[in-house]
Amino acid sequence: MNTNVLKISKLAWIPAVCVLLLSTSCEITPEEEIEGPTQVEAKQSIGPTNITARINDVGKDNKEIFDITEVPAIPPGGMEGWSSYVAGNMKYPQQARTMGIEGTVIAAFVVNSDGSVSDAEILRGIGAGADEEALRIVQNSPKWSPAQQRGQAVNCRMRVPIRFKLS
Repeated sequence: MNTNVLKISKLAWIPAVCVLLLSTSCEITPEEEIEGPTQVEAKQSIGPTNITARINDVGKDNKEIFDITEVPAIPPGGMEGWSSYVAGNMKYPQQARTMGIEGTVIAAFVVNSDGSVSDAEILRGIGAGADEEALRIVQNSPKWSPAQQRGQAVNCRMRVPIRFKLS
C-alpha cells in the first residue's frame, strides 16, 4: 500500500507543473500605452498648415518650395536684424511668465519669391502662450530678400529658433 501512495504522489506533480507552465506562457497583460505620434481626431492646431501645399510642395505662386537653395532667404538687416526684430516685438506671454516657462520655440515658414512670409507653423513648442507669440512674430515679420536658385527668386522653407528667456 505504501508503494501505491508513493506512485500516486509522484504522479500528482505532473498536472501542477502543466498548470504552472500554461499560466506563465500565456501571460495576459493589458496592452501598453504607446508614446509618440498617434492618429487622433483632427483638430485645428497652432499654425495654418496648408496640407495641399505640403503635398504639392508649392508656394502661393504655385511654384516649387525649396528646402535648400544656392542663396538663402535673408531677413531685413540679416540675422542680426532678425534678432533685433524678434527682441523688439516679442511680448512675453503672461501665462509663461507666471509659470516660469523658458525655452526655444522652433518655427517653420515659407519665404515666397516676392519676400512675403506664409504657411507659418510650430515644429517644436513650449506652451503657455509662447507658441502663439512665436507665430505672431513670424507672421508679422517684414518682407525678406527671397532665396535665389540659378539666379531666380524662389520660394523656400525656413526654420528659425525663437528663444523665450525670463530676465
